[in-house]
Amino acid sequence: MRAATFTHTGPARDVLHIIDVPTPEPGPGDVRVRIATSGVNPSDVRRRGAPPAGKPAEFPLVIPHSDGAGVIDAVGPGVPASRIGERVYTINAQYRRAFGTAAEFCVVPSAFAPHLPDNVDFAVGACLGIPALTAYHAVMLDGPVKGQTLLVQGGAGAVAHYAIQFAKLDGATVITTISSDEKAKRAKAAGADHVVNYRTEDRKTRIEELTGGKGVDRIIEVDLRANAMTYPDLLVDHGKSVIYGSGSAPIPIPSFIPTSTTLQFILVYTLTDAQRTNYVAALEWLLSAGKLQHALGERFSLDRIAEAHERVEAGSLGNVIVELPG
Repeated sequence: MRAATFTHTGPARDVLHIIDVPTPEPGPGDVRVRIATSGVNPSDVRRRGAPPAGKPAEFPLVIPHSDGAGVIDAVGPGVPASRIGERVYTINAQYRRAFGTAAEFCVVPSAFAPHLPDNVDFAVGACLGIPALTAYHAVMLDGPVKGQTLLVQGGAGAVAHYAIQFAKLDGATVITTISSDEKAKRAKAAGADHVVNYRTEDRKTRIEELTGGKGVDRIIEVDLRANAMTYPDLLVDHGKSVIYGSGSAPIPIPSFIPTSTTLQFILVYTLTDAQRTNYVAALEWLLSAGKLQHALGERFSLDRIAEAHERVEAGSLGNVIVELPG
């Protein structure tokens, strides 16, 4: 099969190569997916480009990308043959594994290939494993948010776009931060009640106005490094920030003690089996019912995968997709 591969870290055009590799066979409990679309996430780009350039990759040969979608064409022992022909999306395809979805075929455990409803395009399927499940976890990890006020940072981002929708569908009031009029339109289209342009407005003053001075119950955080110092001004007492992106962040712990602020770091790759099962079921229902909008960005062929990675590095407004030949 044809696959994009790398053996060392570095710039996309230097290290990504399209080669022929053996088609994988599913082992016990596995399914093999004929990949139609492969999603490029920032984590994929960081893993490939991790400094210093020229450092050996985490495996002798890596096929990148954890997210993808396609059709199961073979199953291993212990998996019902009835799954053959099923439309699915992938979860954790390249997390702690060498071979991800940037290839014509990918093998994953059966539980990591959830059903993709017939009304959902494969391009959308390649946006679910990391962006949608991260967002659902961030919003719903403590249960319903109906009646709460949530601040979703960076409302035009892939995770934030879904987080706004999940929070609104559950009955929350959503405030989101953005940095341009174009991003404001995207966040409003997703359902945000209020947008705050942090480049032209004072975040603290605006959120005080919007909440009647109370603050927000929860923050969904993409950049702890940039925003941690604002939490004492934005959160209610006993409020929580759910953090899926941090950077190299100094944490001002003494500032959080008087307000009993909770910082909860999450990583979608390490969901428990119960969490993953529950979230996948909820997501399937929402997808089947047509309840969600999807922020799709540019699409590239497998031969142009280096361009796809560069587009993500440049800051794509929408999920970047690599399409595999059908």
